[in-house]
Amino acid sequence: MQWSDEGIVLGIRRHGEANAVLELLTRAHGRHLGLVRGGAGSRLRPVLQPGNTVTAVWRARLDEHLGNYTVEGLNLRAAALLPHAHALYGVTHLAAIVRLIPERDPHNGLYEIVEDILEHLDDPRAAAILMARFELLLLSELGFGLDLDACAATGVTTDLVYVSPKSGRAVSRTAGEPWHNQLFALPGFLTGEMETAPSAQDLRDSFELTGAFLARHILDPRGLDHGETRRQFIAAVMRAMPDAA
Repeated sequence: MQWSDEGIVLGIRRHGEANAVLELLTRAHGRHLGLVRGGAGSRLRPVLQPGNTVTAVWRARLDEHLGNYTVEGLNLRAAALLPHAHALYGVTHLAAIVRLIPERDPHNGLYEIVEDILEHLDDPRAAAILMARFELLLLSELGFGLDLDACAATGVTTDLVYVSPKSGRAVSRTAGEPWHNQLFALPGFLTGEMETAPSAQDLRDSFELTGAFLARHILDPRGLDHGETRRQFIAAVMRAMPDAA
């Protein structure tokens, strides 16, 4: 069996003296692992850094085998991210949440968004906006999407500023005001209602919202938690934003 595809490097682990097992998020074949012969050597090390995009050819005798990768660099962006703390944490966090997707389960739309995030990781505000939207999309892709189209109490489709922690449905400002302390804030940039750039507080609110539902529906049932990298990414983004004080 053989296929070729583009892939984003999620991680790599040494296998023996010279080889490595490479984990890619591919455009058409989902999250996919394969053995790279010589992958632990100095020639391929710059290519196989997390966050890089490569072209990959995968070969195996049977589909269920680990198989072998032959890779070439396509966009070696990882080196450019090194000066930015939030970008380094962002790459690691992105890889961690992509691993919540079942292996070899294609998600073409997610691939495009992950590439977009990586292209904007040097900009802390843009990186945070895209990461929050990605976490929201991931919930939907895994069957736990939030209903943010209309108010759960009144059915109105405008001025939706809260989310019910129980139902995951949006709540309008008027309907939710008496219970606002018990509801999540819903930043407008997650629904397209915000015309200006989101503030640091908007971004904090968005990560609180997505983080709570990711934990409840996906992480907790698997005995997982968000891990330190997500917190470090959010903290680094906030340090880099002038309005975050």
